[in-house]
Amino acid sequence: MEGLLDHGRISDLHGVMRWGSNYAALVTVSDGDLKRTAVYKPQRGERPLWDFPDGTLCMREVMAYVISQATGWGLVPPTVLRDGPHGLGSLQLFIEHDPDVNYFSLDDSFVDQLRCYVLFDYVINNADRKGGHLLLDDKGKLWGIDHGLTFHSMPKLRTVIWEFAGQKVDAALLAPIQKMYERLLCADDDLRASIEKLLSAVEVTALIRRIKQLLDCQTYPTPGPGPNHPWPPV
Repeated sequence: MEGLLDHGRISDLHGVMRWGSNYAALVTVSDGDLKRTAVYKPQRGERPLWDFPDGTLCMREVMAYVISQATGWGLVPPTVLRDGPHGLGSLQLFIEHDPDVNYFSLDDSFVDQLRCYVLFDYVINNADRKGGHLLLDDKGKLWGIDHGLTFHSMPKLRTVIWEFAGQKVDAALLAPIQKMYERLLCADDDLRASIEKLLSAVEVTALIRRIKQLLDCQTYPTPGPGPNHPWPPV
């Protein structure tokens, strides 16, 4: 699917998703008979923020997918960085889902998936995990979206998922994070090369430091000083 997003023809602008802070549009990506709907977020449509460098949100969207793949958990839909109708931006596979379902609708059968998201959000320093940023597909899988406000060098974790705070993390969940950590310490690893293309040096250092802290404490994060919940919550 990455190949289609990378090289497919972008057409049929279906409309702008106006409920977000930044420009995002549904488009069709095609290669012959293969067609998929995707979400296109151009760099030039990003609203300036005081705490994130201008023009970097689309890169952070892609970096979240890279980290998701590195853990092996597949939490983020395929996402690439490429030129589109309005210039450079992120292009993410659109997930068919029930718009009436969000985090606050989920029951205990989703606990295992949510535990992965808590660790993932801590690693990427997600400043905006709203309840509506988890989509449920028709197979019962959760997909995380809207990862533009991530990877800041300062602690900014803001999420609606705090029910595991302070609990011990199972060793099986720490194992893929340990492997990812070892890859990030290797200067010639392709994962390290990928993040260095998309994040600043200080953000890379902060990412590695967060992972090391998680591996050392082996517990789910707890709310700290400052705002810890996104607004609005959904």
